[in-house]
This record gives sequence, structure tokens and C-alpha cells, in this order.
Amino acid sequence: MIKPFTPNDLIRYIYQEMPEVEQELLMQALHDDEHLMQEYLEMLSTIEQLDQIQFLPSEKVVKAIKSKAKSTGLQKV
Repeated sequence: MIKPFTPNDLIRYIYQEMPEVEQELLMQALHDDEHLMQEYLEMLSTIEQLDQIQFLPSEKVVKAIKSKAKSTGLQKV
């Protein structure tokens, strides 16, 4: 019987957080199960997109932080 792999298993595989024996079983399952392979590829694509996101604070937040720092006597940044 083949182990049914979950999305959590795919994440563990992507981030290399599973034992080698389990990795081999998952690789075989990816070759045999088109749906699982599609899910895996979608996760890789999502992770790649997330890695490209750059988070910048709004000007309002920056001003509020600077104002608070100035009022508490913290050093200039």
C-alpha cells in the first residue's frame, strides 16, 4: 500500500524536513500521481512568488515611528 501524501508532506519535502527514506517514497509518488505532482508544482510556484514580494512600510508608519522615537529621546536613525 502506498502512503497517501498530504500538502504538509509536500511542504516538508520542499523545505527538506523529511527523512531520506520518506523523500524517496514521495518522489516515487510524485512520478506516479499526476494530481500530487500538480499540487507540488503549484506549491513551488507559490513559494517562488512569495519570495519575490518586498514588504515596505507606508510613509504614514515611518513618520509615526520617527515621531515616537523623537518624542522618547531615542537616537536618530
